[in-house]
Amino acid sequence: MIHLLTVCTGNICRSPFAERMLQGEMEAVHPGQFAVSSAGTAALAGDGMEEESAELLASFGGSSSQFVSRQLSPAMLAETNLVLAMTVEHRDSVIRMSPRMLKRAFTLVEFARILRTIRKDNSPEVIRGSAPAAVQARWEALPALAASYRSASQPSEAGDDVVDPYRRSPETHRRMVEEILPAVEEIMAFETWGARQP
Repeated sequence: MIHLLTVCTGNICRSPFAERMLQGEMEAVHPGQFAVSSAGTAALAGDGMEEESAELLASFGGSSSQFVSRQLSPAMLAETNLVLAMTVEHRDSVIRMSPRMLKRAFTLVEFARILRTIRKDNSPEVIRGSAPAAVQARWEALPALAASYRSASQPSEAGDDVVDPYRRSPETHRRMVEEILPAVEEIMAFETWGARQP
């Protein structure tokens, strides 16, 4: 199984939204192969998902049911194949906590952009195929491959951060969604491509 971890600050808005959307998409194409969870660098530990974020999640077919926020810990990172942070600051916090995550931690937007570059390059280094063993091998190797593409895939002027909507306007919550969903879609476009035999 591949373990993905999304990370933000409080773990009640951005990272749970990304967690539940990505888990749903991965489960639809590779049932039982991905476990997506989330945590916060300064989590409101034990809280449920923030109401407006939960409503937006539901509007896209996701569910906040049984979600409980958690504080990021070294033990979580030790069990994680890949961290998808909501901001560069969150990514850096992950790496400070566990230096071994240097090539396994990206922002969500950064990782999606890199995967688009890898796919457009038709990289021969990607392990292709839809069989469970191929999917496992592809995602185990993917963080190192993505790290090698960092310099070839530069951020846009908008940067790599997802806006923090906590205690902010409905418009800011919608902006959060507009920044997370295209990244999730890009990750799934990569996986659809990777699952096909070359």
